[in-house]
Amino acid sequence: MTEKSKLSPSQWIDLLAKEELPAITSIASLLDKFSNDDISSIPKLSKVILHDQALSSCLLRVANSSHRSPIKKITTVSRAAIVLGIHAVKNICLTAKILDGLLKSKNLAPPVYDRLMMLMANAFYAGLLARIMVPNYDENTQEEVYLAAMLYHIGETSFWSTGIPLTEKLIQRADMPVADFQQYCASKTGVKFKDLSIGLAKTWNLGDMLVKSLDRPESRTIEMKIISYANQLTSAIASPPKNKAQFDQLLTDISQLMNTDVRTLKAKIERTRTDALELLNSYGAEVLESYIKPLPKSDDFESTLPQEAEVELNKEQALLRSLQLLTRLTKNHNSVNSYLAQALKDAVQIFGLDRCSFWVLNSEKTQIETRMTFDSDGQPMVYNRTILLDQGDNVMGFTLRQESSVLINDYTQAKWRNFMTVEIERLINKGAICISPVKIGDKAIGLITTHTLDKSKKISPENFSQLSFLLDHLNMCLSRMAVN
Repeated sequence: MTEKSKLSPSQWIDLLAKEELPAITSIASLLDKFSNDDISSIPKLSKVILHDQALSSCLLRVANSSHRSPIKKITTVSRAAIVLGIHAVKNICLTAKILDGLLKSKNLAPPVYDRLMMLMANAFYAGLLARIMVPNYDENTQEEVYLAAMLYHIGETSFWSTGIPLTEKLIQRADMPVADFQQYCASKTGVKFKDLSIGLAKTWNLGDMLVKSLDRPESRTIEMKIISYANQLTSAIASPPKNKAQFDQLLTDISQLMNTDVRTLKAKIERTRTDALELLNSYGAEVLESYIKPLPKSDDFESTLPQEAEVELNKEQALLRSLQLLTRLTKNHNSVNSYLAQALKDAVQIFGLDRCSFWVLNSEKTQIETRMTFDSDGQPMVYNRTILLDQGDNVMGFTLRQESSVLINDYTQAKWRNFMTVEIERLINKGAICISPVKIGDKAIGLITTHTLDKSKKISPENFSQLSFLLDHLNMCLSRMAVN
């Protein structure tokens, strides 16, 4: 390929699809002819695969891997298609051709080769991690999420595989911050890598989920979050951020989305890494194995929160630090979950509480359910509760209406008699509770509850006042984030 730069997006896409990666274009076009109906498509697709000996062998190796856990050894393509399903078989075939096509890239400068290998390994790992984040979804959705996460950066990956002289010039600036490097490459090529990914996804008809994740990143569906999180996670594992707190926050966000704890999530990540290494061997892509790293250790980060925590802070100093951290988040355009997690962890530790939860209000405003909970050590925990708001009056609905925090040290007092339900009494469990509204602007999105579970422990008026101030500051930060 001759030197190319400043082409239009459509020219770049046409060049990559037809000149650089024709084998991928061919297999994508072929697979698109078969519907995801197992009954009608499996016999026809099996016959096509049998004509490609390398693809047939790869399919059987993947089908018999421990990752797929077949009941007994699969020896025929048709049997593999029946056991795995048409959607999975199509994804295996596409993955095989993509890995094979990109690995055949020639005349790459060593730094360009390293970047291509890193992107390919991250992409493959991201697809597998995305799949474990949706364990309760149907198999077709799991396959869609896998493919979308794996091909999220296919535009950039395809670009580096070209080996044109421009890649050697651009790679010299790869030590720039990620966003700056992406912008620099766009200024020199005339196209954003994301637009290349969108164009190739549409050209190869790789599914609405991938296109939506790229073209409509503002969508907040769980699938879109998972695709983004999976790619953020693989990038952070490959190149740990300077601050360990950033990585820990990413793990916390993912564990909350999966409704699990960080320890369990880490175990699943390590098991998935083992699966990835085995599968790369099955795909004949062993060269990528060294690029799939284990979870980073504390020494892999330049700064860690424990170093800051070694300095003993009194309550007022800790509260001020929490306010500063929340304010700092507004400057970095973080997600709502980041603000909530920071506030919940700080609240439970600063005021010596036993549990702190965020409850989200449903769209009909008929119930609230827990979405995020931290224990007394500031660690995320699994705590699933739902409270109805449309079956008589209760203190949760009362707090939402009056839009200010409520403190209950003894729910048996007469003033609370008309606001108690069986669910709320169980929630308080003879302890004390502070209930605070969570708002973005004028819109209430839920509640935060902070608890003591020992009947001998009360929440003092001073602590209640300071806690309310912290959570009011959270609301202000959330509102400011929404405006920005």
